[in-house]
Amino acid sequence: MTLPDSVALLGVKGGPAIRPGSAMPTSTLVSLGGRRVVVDCGLGVAAGLARQRMALADLDLILITHLHSDHVLELGPLIHTAWTAGLRTPVRVHGPAGLEALWQGFLASLAFDVDLRIADEGRPDLRDLVSIRPVTEGVFLEEAGLAVSALPVVHPPIEEAWAFRLEAEGRGVVLSGDTAIHPPLAAFARGADLLVHEAMLGAGVDALCARVGNADERLRAHLLRSHSMAEDVARLASEAGVGALALNHLIPADDPDFTEADWREAVAPHWSGPLHVGRDGMVIPLGA
Repeated sequence: MTLPDSVALLGVKGGPAIRPGSAMPTSTLVSLGGRRVVVDCGLGVAAGLARQRMALADLDLILITHLHSDHVLELGPLIHTAWTAGLRTPVRVHGPAGLEALWQGFLASLAFDVDLRIADEGRPDLRDLVSIRPVTEGVFLEEAGLAVSALPVVHPPIEEAWAFRLEAEGRGVVLSGDTAIHPPLAAFARGADLLVHEAMLGAGVDALCARVGNADERLRAHLLRSHSMAEDVARLASEAGVGALALNHLIPADDPDFTEADWREAVAPHWSGPLHVGRDGMVIPLGA
Protein backbone atom coordinates (compact mmCIF):
# COMPACT_ATOMS: atom_id res chain seq x y z
CA MET A 1 0.00 0.00 0.00
CA THR A 2 1.34 3.44 -0.94
CA LEU A 3 1.62 5.76 2.04
CA PRO A 4 0.22 9.26 1.49
CA ASP A 5 2.77 12.02 2.09
CA SER A 6 1.94 13.67 5.41
CA VAL A 7 3.26 14.88 8.74
CA ALA A 8 1.65 13.63 11.94
CA LEU A 9 2.28 15.70 15.05
CA LEU A 10 2.27 13.01 17.73
CA GLY A 11 3.14 15.31 20.63
CA VAL A 12 3.18 19.10 20.52
CA LYS A 13 3.92 20.24 24.07
CA GLY A 14 7.09 22.14 24.87
CA GLY A 15 8.87 20.78 27.92
CA PRO A 16 8.86 17.41 29.72
CA ALA A 17 6.07 17.87 32.28
CA ILE A 18 2.61 16.50 31.64
CA ARG A 19 -0.51 17.37 33.60
CA PRO A 20 -4.13 16.20 33.48
CA GLY A 21 -5.50 17.16 30.08
CA SER A 22 -2.20 18.39 28.66
CA ALA A 23 -0.62 17.58 25.33
CA MET A 24 2.32 15.17 25.19
CA PRO A 25 5.97 16.14 24.62
CA THR A 26 7.55 16.35 21.21
CA SER A 27 7.50 13.60 18.61
CA THR A 28 6.63 13.65 14.92
CA LEU A 29 6.01 11.09 12.18
CA VAL A 30 7.00 12.14 8.65
CA SER A 31 5.57 9.99 5.85
CA LEU A 32 7.36 10.92 2.65
CA GLY A 33 8.16 9.05 -0.55
CA GLY A 34 6.90 5.79 0.88
CA ARG A 35 9.07 6.05 4.02
CA ARG A 36 8.04 6.64 7.60
CA VAL A 37 10.55 8.58 9.69
CA VAL A 38 10.16 9.29 13.40
CA VAL A 39 11.60 12.62 14.51
CA ASP A 40 12.19 12.90 18.27
CA CYS A 41 10.88 10.49 20.87
CA GLY A 42 9.22 12.38 23.68
CA LEU A 43 7.01 10.64 26.21
CA GLY A 44 4.05 9.02 24.42
CA VAL A 45 5.66 8.43 21.03
CA ALA A 46 4.90 4.69 20.89
CA ALA A 47 1.21 5.23 21.65
CA GLY A 48 1.14 8.12 19.17
CA LEU A 49 2.53 5.93 16.40
CA ALA A 50 0.02 3.20 17.19
CA ARG A 51 -2.79 5.74 16.93
CA GLN A 52 -1.46 6.56 13.44
CA ARG A 53 -1.85 2.86 12.64
CA MET A 54 1.86 2.37 12.17
CA ALA A 55 3.03 -1.16 12.94
CA LEU A 56 5.91 -0.63 15.36
CA ALA A 57 7.71 -3.63 13.85
CA ASP A 58 8.16 -1.49 10.70
CA LEU A 59 10.26 1.06 12.59
CA ASP A 60 13.56 1.62 10.78
CA LEU A 61 14.67 5.27 10.91
CA ILE A 62 14.64 7.75 13.81
CA LEU A 63 16.06 11.28 13.88
CA ILE A 64 16.82 13.05 17.16
CA THR A 65 17.20 16.84 17.21
CA HIS A 66 18.89 17.15 20.63
CA LEU A 67 19.20 15.46 23.99
CA HIS A 68 16.67 17.30 26.15
CA SER A 69 14.50 14.72 27.89
CA ASP A 70 11.27 15.82 26.21
CA HIS A 71 12.84 14.70 22.91
CA VAL A 72 14.54 11.44 23.93
CA LEU A 73 12.82 10.07 27.04
CA GLU A 74 10.97 7.37 25.09
CA LEU A 75 13.65 6.51 22.53
CA GLY A 76 14.70 3.32 24.29
CA PRO A 77 11.17 2.31 25.30
CA LEU A 78 9.91 2.90 21.73
CA ILE A 79 12.54 0.61 20.21
CA HIS A 80 12.06 -2.00 22.94
CA THR A 81 8.29 -1.92 22.47
CA ALA A 82 8.74 -2.30 18.72
CA TRP A 83 10.99 -5.30 19.44
CA THR A 84 8.32 -6.91 21.59
CA ALA A 85 5.84 -6.22 18.76
CA GLY A 86 7.92 -8.26 16.30
CA LEU A 87 10.77 -6.00 15.17
CA ARG A 88 13.43 -8.16 13.51
CA THR A 89 15.04 -5.69 11.09
CA PRO A 90 17.65 -2.95 11.65
CA VAL A 91 16.80 0.42 13.17
CA ARG A 92 19.07 3.40 12.59
CA VAL A 93 19.00 6.37 14.91
CA HIS A 94 20.71 9.58 13.81
CA GLY A 95 21.33 12.19 16.47
CA PRO A 96 23.81 14.31 18.40
CA ALA A 97 26.87 13.23 20.33
CA GLY A 98 25.86 11.53 23.58
CA LEU A 99 23.04 9.52 22.03
CA GLU A 100 25.07 6.30 22.05
CA ALA A 101 25.60 6.63 25.81
CA LEU A 102 21.87 7.17 26.32
CA TRP A 103 21.06 4.04 24.31
CA GLN A 104 23.65 1.93 26.09
CA GLY A 105 22.33 3.14 29.43
CA PHE A 106 18.83 2.06 28.44
CA LEU A 107 20.09 -1.37 27.38
CA ALA A 108 21.86 -1.74 30.72
CA SER A 109 18.69 -0.84 32.59
CA LEU A 110 16.66 -3.48 30.69
CA ALA A 111 19.35 -6.14 30.42
CA PHE A 112 17.40 -8.63 32.54
CA ASP A 113 14.30 -8.32 30.36
CA VAL A 114 16.16 -8.31 27.03
CA ASP A 115 18.28 -11.35 27.89
CA LEU A 116 15.28 -13.22 29.27
CA ARG A 117 13.15 -12.62 26.19
CA ILE A 118 15.95 -13.70 23.87
CA ALA A 119 16.40 -16.97 25.79
CA ASP A 120 12.76 -17.61 26.67
CA GLU A 121 10.95 -16.30 23.58
CA GLY A 122 13.51 -16.75 20.79
CA ARG A 123 13.73 -13.08 19.88
CA PRO A 124 16.70 -11.64 17.97
CA ASP A 125 19.22 -9.77 20.08
CA LEU A 126 17.96 -6.19 20.35
CA ARG A 127 21.54 -4.96 20.74
CA ASP A 128 22.37 -6.21 17.25
CA LEU A 129 19.42 -4.47 15.58
CA VAL A 130 20.09 -0.85 16.54
CA SER A 131 22.83 1.45 15.28
CA ILE A 132 23.39 4.98 16.56
CA ARG A 133 24.86 7.33 13.98
CA PRO A 134 25.97 10.97 14.05
CA VAL A 135 24.34 13.91 12.33
CA THR A 136 26.50 16.19 10.22
CA GLU A 137 25.63 19.50 8.64
CA GLY A 138 24.28 19.27 5.11
CA VAL A 139 22.93 16.13 3.47
CA PHE A 140 23.85 13.21 5.75
CA LEU A 141 21.48 10.53 4.48
CA GLU A 142 20.45 9.61 0.93
CA GLU A 143 18.71 6.35 0.13
CA ALA A 144 15.80 5.04 -1.92
CA GLY A 145 14.80 8.51 -3.06
CA LEU A 146 14.85 10.03 0.45
CA ALA A 147 17.34 12.78 1.32
CA VAL A 148 17.81 14.14 4.83
CA SER A 149 19.87 17.22 5.59
CA ALA A 150 20.66 19.01 8.83
CA LEU A 151 21.32 22.56 9.99
CA PRO A 152 22.75 23.40 13.42
CA VAL A 153 20.40 25.63 15.42
CA VAL A 154 20.70 27.71 18.58
CA HIS A 155 19.39 26.13 21.78
CA PRO A 156 21.62 27.10 24.70
CA PRO A 157 22.96 25.73 26.92
CA ILE A 158 22.86 22.64 24.68
CA GLU A 159 25.74 22.85 22.22
CA GLU A 160 24.48 20.41 19.55
CA ALA A 161 20.93 20.86 18.33
CA TRP A 162 19.67 20.26 14.78
CA ALA A 163 16.94 21.22 12.35
CA PHE A 164 16.14 18.61 9.70
CA ARG A 165 14.94 18.79 6.11
CA LEU A 166 13.45 15.66 4.54
CA GLU A 167 12.90 15.50 0.77
CA ALA A 168 11.50 12.87 -1.56
CA GLU A 169 9.77 12.92 -4.93
CA GLY A 170 9.79 16.69 -5.16
CA ARG A 171 8.31 17.36 -1.72
CA GLY A 172 10.08 18.71 1.33
CA VAL A 173 9.44 19.04 5.07
CA VAL A 174 11.53 21.06 7.50
CA LEU A 175 11.46 20.60 11.27
CA SER A 176 13.15 23.30 13.32
CA GLY A 177 13.81 21.28 16.46
CA ASP A 178 14.19 23.46 19.54
CA THR A 179 15.79 26.76 18.68
CA ALA A 180 15.89 30.45 19.29
CA ILE A 181 14.85 32.27 16.14
CA HIS A 182 17.65 31.44 13.72
CA PRO A 183 17.83 33.43 10.45
CA PRO A 184 19.72 30.69 8.52
CA LEU A 185 16.62 28.53 8.88
CA ALA A 186 14.88 30.69 6.27
CA ALA A 187 17.32 29.62 3.56
CA PHE A 188 17.36 26.03 4.87
CA ALA A 189 13.55 25.86 4.62
CA ARG A 190 13.28 27.73 1.31
CA GLY A 191 10.40 26.43 -0.77
CA ALA A 192 9.54 23.50 1.52
CA ASP A 193 5.96 22.25 1.42
CA LEU A 194 5.75 22.49 5.20
CA LEU A 195 7.78 24.12 7.97
CA VAL A 196 7.17 22.64 11.42
CA HIS A 197 8.58 25.15 13.89
CA GLU A 198 8.56 25.45 17.65
CA ALA A 199 6.75 28.51 19.05
CA MET A 200 6.04 30.48 22.22
CA LEU A 201 3.54 33.13 23.25
CA GLY A 202 5.13 35.97 25.22
CA ALA A 203 2.27 36.30 27.70
CA GLY A 204 2.19 32.55 28.01
CA VAL A 205 5.83 32.44 29.10
CA ASP A 206 5.08 34.78 31.99
CA ALA A 207 2.03 32.73 32.96
CA LEU A 208 4.01 29.48 32.82
CA CYS A 209 6.80 30.80 35.02
CA ALA A 210 4.28 32.10 37.54
CA ARG A 211 2.53 28.73 37.63
CA VAL A 212 5.73 26.70 37.98
CA GLY A 213 6.80 29.02 40.77
CA ASN A 214 10.56 28.82 40.35
CA ALA A 215 12.33 30.78 43.03
CA ASP A 216 14.43 32.74 40.52
CA GLU A 217 14.45 33.87 36.89
CA ARG A 218 16.44 31.01 35.39
CA LEU A 219 13.49 29.24 33.74
CA ARG A 220 12.22 32.43 32.13
CA ALA A 221 15.73 33.36 30.99
CA HIS A 222 16.19 29.92 29.45
CA LEU A 223 12.91 30.08 27.55
CA LEU A 224 13.62 33.54 26.16
CA ARG A 225 17.16 32.78 24.98
CA SER A 226 16.53 29.25 23.69
CA HIS A 227 13.11 29.30 22.00
CA SER A 228 11.20 31.30 19.35
CA MET A 229 8.27 33.66 19.65
CA ALA A 230 5.35 32.89 17.35
CA GLU A 231 5.60 36.29 15.66
CA ASP A 232 9.22 35.68 14.72
CA VAL A 233 8.42 32.20 13.44
CA ALA A 234 5.75 33.70 11.18
CA ARG A 235 8.25 36.20 9.77
CA LEU A 236 10.75 33.44 9.10
CA ALA A 237 8.13 31.30 7.33
CA SER A 238 7.23 34.22 5.09
CA GLU A 239 10.87 34.85 4.24
CA ALA A 240 11.37 31.16 3.46
CA GLY A 241 8.37 31.04 1.14
CA VAL A 242 7.16 27.71 2.53
CA GLY A 243 3.85 26.23 1.45
CA ALA A 244 2.44 25.94 4.97
CA LEU A 245 3.46 26.56 8.57
CA ALA A 246 2.79 24.29 11.55
CA LEU A 247 3.48 25.41 15.11
CA ASN A 248 4.60 22.75 17.57
CA HIS A 249 6.57 22.41 20.82
CA LEU A 250 4.05 24.95 22.03
CA ILE A 251 4.81 27.07 25.09
CA PRO A 252 2.34 27.11 26.71
CA ALA A 253 0.45 24.04 25.52
CA ASP A 254 -1.65 23.24 28.57
CA ASP A 255 -2.86 26.61 29.86
CA PRO A 256 -6.62 27.09 29.28
CA ASP A 257 -6.13 30.85 29.25
CA PHE A 258 -4.36 30.53 25.87
CA THR A 259 -6.25 29.05 22.94
CA GLU A 260 -5.72 28.54 19.22
CA ALA A 261 -7.09 32.04 18.68
CA ASP A 262 -4.12 33.50 20.58
CA TRP A 263 -1.64 31.67 18.35
CA ARG A 264 -3.43 32.77 15.20
CA GLU A 265 -3.55 36.36 16.40
CA ALA A 266 0.22 36.35 17.02
CA VAL A 267 0.98 34.91 13.58
CA ALA A 268 -1.56 36.74 11.42
CA PRO A 269 0.31 40.06 10.92
CA HIS A 270 3.34 38.26 9.50
CA TRP A 271 2.07 35.09 7.79
CA SER A 272 -0.87 34.77 5.41
CA GLY A 273 -0.44 31.19 4.24
CA PRO A 274 -1.93 27.98 5.62
CA LEU A 275 -1.38 27.71 9.38
CA HIS A 276 -1.66 24.60 11.55
CA VAL A 277 -1.62 25.18 15.31
CA GLY A 278 -0.36 21.86 16.53
CA ARG A 279 -2.36 19.43 18.59
CA ASP A 280 -1.57 15.83 19.43
CA GLY A 281 -2.53 13.50 16.59
CA MET A 282 -2.90 16.24 13.97
CA VAL A 283 -2.14 14.92 10.48
CA ILE A 284 -1.08 17.47 7.86
CA PRO A 285 -1.29 16.19 4.26
CA LEU A 286 1.45 17.28 1.87
CA GLY A 287 0.73 18.36 -1.68
CA ALA A 288 -2.56 18.95 -3.45
